[in-house]
Amino acid sequence: MATSTLLRFLGLRAASALVLMLVAASGMLLLMRLSPGDSASVELRGVGASEETIARERARLGLDKPFAQQYAAWLSRAVRLDFGTSFRYRQPVSSLVIERAGNTALLGVTALLVATLVGLPLGVIAGGGRAPAIGRLVRMGSLLALSLPPLLTALVLAWIAARTGWFPVGGLSSIGAAEMPAIARARDLAWHLTLPALALAVPLAAMFERLQADAVTATRAEPCVLGARARGLPPSRVLWRRVWRAALGPVLAVYGLSAGQLLSGSLAVELVTAWPGLGRLTLDALSARDLPLGAGCAAAAALFLAVWTTISDVLIAAADPRTRASLVGADAERPS
Repeated sequence: MATSTLLRFLGLRAASALVLMLVAASGMLLLMRLSPGDSASVELRGVGASEETIARERARLGLDKPFAQQYAAWLSRAVRLDFGTSFRYRQPVSSLVIERAGNTALLGVTALLVATLVGLPLGVIAGGGRAPAIGRLVRMGSLLALSLPPLLTALVLAWIAARTGWFPVGGLSSIGAAEMPAIARARDLAWHLTLPALALAVPLAAMFERLQADAVTATRAEPCVLGARARGLPPSRVLWRRVWRAALGPVLAVYGLSAGQLLSGSLAVELVTAWPGLGRLTLDALSARDLPLGAGCAAAAALFLAVWTTISDVLIAAADPRTRASLVGADAERPS
């Protein structure tokens, strides 16, 4: 993809990402506003506050104003990248969301990396036809892994961790990790990251294996592969140097969709493993009717999806030049 075309493509995606963030945040605000109760009543009724106290708190937070007026005030700040202050945490929404989104991104990228490193080789083995017995075992294992949702996988892994002590059941770091040297902190983080990352990676790796195996089986019948075999190249060399690369298209095509699976699965995994990510923060915002925080979480999730889909499309274009025109669109390819 030419540099000018790539820049135009990225510019279009950036504009669409901003629109997606606005729509997601606006939708979250509307849904939370329509739900019964508000932040003042949720926080104060539980401690036995009077209706007058609740009314004063509602007025302080601006919840007594019409939704259109509240939305206009929020939008005027949001265009300046000021998403307000969380009602529950009394902190700027941007700092809260950035910290938690970073934790979720770390979890998601690690799970995706593990799923890729496990799923693609297994897919080549299952679709290569050189070890039918092993291929059948791989297919059976992937079918079982696909049937397990991340919540159930996280519960099973948490039970194993609790019984064996191999990994911590939950949390981001150990007590006193802040005083550890940098290398020790990194090891402690990796130790805590293993369980939630595996819970997300297992079903994703199974999906990658199925896609890669089917693509490898189809690619083995293409003329270029048959020609390489006819020239006397070893079957294993053809499989691991030519076929698997040519069969990457279906897997790369679902990389963007896998972001949605990672986000939805991370909510359940973060709850089970007490991972302080965006999913837990979103649930906290919804339970507390925290309008600014809920909108910020929705905008961050939309940005995560947009960025990951863009990366997936760029990888597809790099792997298969035939897809470039469809990715950038006719207007992007037309010379100015």
